[in-house]
Amino acid sequence: MSKFGKAVDKEVRYNGLNMFKSFLYGMAFGALLMGLLLLPSTLQASTNEFEEDRYCLAQNIYFESANQSFAGQIAVSHVVLNRAEDLQFPETICGVIYQAKMEENWKGNLVPVLNKCQFSWFCDGKSDEPVDSVTWLNSIRVADMVLSGEYPDITEGSLWYHNDKVNPYWAEHLNHTVLIDNHLFYK
Repeated sequence: MSKFGKAVDKEVRYNGLNMFKSFLYGMAFGALLMGLLLLPSTLQASTNEFEEDRYCLAQNIYFESANQSFAGQIAVSHVVLNRAEDLQFPETICGVIYQAKMEENWKGNLVPVLNKCQFSWFCDGKSDEPVDSVTWLNSIRVADMVLSGEYPDITEGSLWYHNDKVNPYWAEHLNHTVLIDNHLFYK
């Protein structure tokens, strides 16, 4: 073989080795990226329920009690937690909040029936997306404090409440526990 042939052969082996190394580095980098992309989904399995609970509770605080005092927001939140622990209600925070009579709409989607929900905002026919960012951030903060156990239940284990401007039929069959702002709480 000529000197030229040996040089080409050596160059091909060198380039081939470098190409193989590049291939291996690329595969390793790809595996690293896949691991990083999959990592949130594995972490998500343990945090997903907490994040859902946090979002649902914040949404309920926003729509149900944002106009109440801090104590009122804590109280409404604890009614949700108390219900999630009671066998009469769904066992998750989101399940409690979104508990409603449902029906299929003209598009084939299940939607809550107007005025047939545990929390009126969920079935009032209006958007359930927060629009006031300051109030929404406060609702998330309150939800975090309640979920972390920072504030004890000031409702004495209440499962129901209503605004003092209404007189629901069920109130006379329950024990009134506390009045916070304009909400009466019962168990």
